[in-house]
Amino acid sequence: MKFLYKNSFLLSDGEVENCAKALSPYISQLKEVIASKNYDAPESSINLPDDAKILDEVLEMKEKKWTRNLRYIFDIGIGGSNLGTKAVYDALLGHFDILNPNRYPKIIFADTNDPEFLHALVTFLSKEIQSEDEVVINVISKSGGTTETISNFEIIMDTLKRKFPSIEKQVVVTTDHGSKMYKTAEGKNIDILTLPASVGGRYSVFSPVGLFPLAMAGVSIKKLLQGAKEMRELCTKDSLSENPALVSAITLFLQNKLEKNINDNFIFHPELESVGKWYRQLMGESVGKNGLGLTPTVSIGSVDLHSTVQLYLGGPKDKITTFISTENNLQDVALPETLSFPLVDSIAGKKVSEIMKAILAGVKITYAKQQLPYIEVVLDDVSEKPIGEFLQYKMTEMMYLGKLLSVNTFNQPEVELYKIETKKILNHLLPG
Repeated sequence: MKFLYKNSFLLSDGEVENCAKALSPYISQLKEVIASKNYDAPESSINLPDDAKILDEVLEMKEKKWTRNLRYIFDIGIGGSNLGTKAVYDALLGHFDILNPNRYPKIIFADTNDPEFLHALVTFLSKEIQSEDEVVINVISKSGGTTETISNFEIIMDTLKRKFPSIEKQVVVTTDHGSKMYKTAEGKNIDILTLPASVGGRYSVFSPVGLFPLAMAGVSIKKLLQGAKEMRELCTKDSLSENPALVSAITLFLQNKLEKNINDNFIFHPELESVGKWYRQLMGESVGKNGLGLTPTVSIGSVDLHSTVQLYLGGPKDKITTFISTENNLQDVALPETLSFPLVDSIAGKKVSEIMKAILAGVKITYAKQQLPYIEVVLDDVSEKPIGEFLQYKMTEMMYLGKLLSVNTFNQPEVELYKIETKKILNHLLPG
């Protein structure tokens, strides 16, 4: 992975160096957390990439649940219990599911209480699932009491129980050890995976929360973790030039001081859109506190060059942009030398990757001419290892950014406010 920031237009190299010095003790602290190999510290999600015990537990559960008939993994969670898994799955497989209808198994995400979707899901379960070993139901709630998650789980279980009375043996519960969900599953002899209590949902993609469903879907979680582990080493280096998370966090912080209040992630691979949405939660929940923070947005190239780039170029100058692309494409297609509609002569015989790279280069030149600050992240390609690198880089970046903003990167107190009000309302509603 390459990280480039020469067009971030920071006013002073001295400011960058001062921020790096201020973060030096925190880098040492992160190294101590890694050396401890435990989960005592809030930052201890950084130990997940080389936790052999967790990896073994996940692979053992995969072996237990895998069948030749497996077609669908129902991943029931929301927020941090869902977005990391979806980010990796969509990048590698899910974005292309509509074009690969006969590739199995697939992950189906049940992540919110939309009645239209759930009605369609119930119909699908009732008509399409022919045997219980075609499905694995993975329900994830760190607290064990998330309203949306429990509601969707109960609907799916009720539908499948009518067809398969022993469907509970196809269930895996992922939760904190000792939670209400843990105790309920234990009482029913349902299989359980746990994650360390100190690891928050948005930092949990390398825990069983993400690893188990991804492994079931055929993703190489070992390559994913290898990428994360290698990036962790870079992101805890003392040298500013070697530490992409450090430079990235400082850039975002200093641009925020210059009233760049929006962090737009402009992704030039549509299959990475869910990665952008994962990062949106990571940044929003981690640093959006005490009246501080940047608003994360997601744009897709080249689609949004025809929808929002007019705003970006001609509207308020309140954004710092991160362009995300790849060095290589695992697959490519070339246009014919002779065009059926010879309306754009310059594209004849060109590879699609060449066209996209030309578009991105043109966008970057335009941003530079307009004095719009941007940074670049260039992945090797869209595969497990580079994605693992990117996710770990961004999680470490957020730890540094929280320190610079003097906020607690690991809590989300305001999220609980809507949950309290929702439960008050539900307690006064009659069933149906």
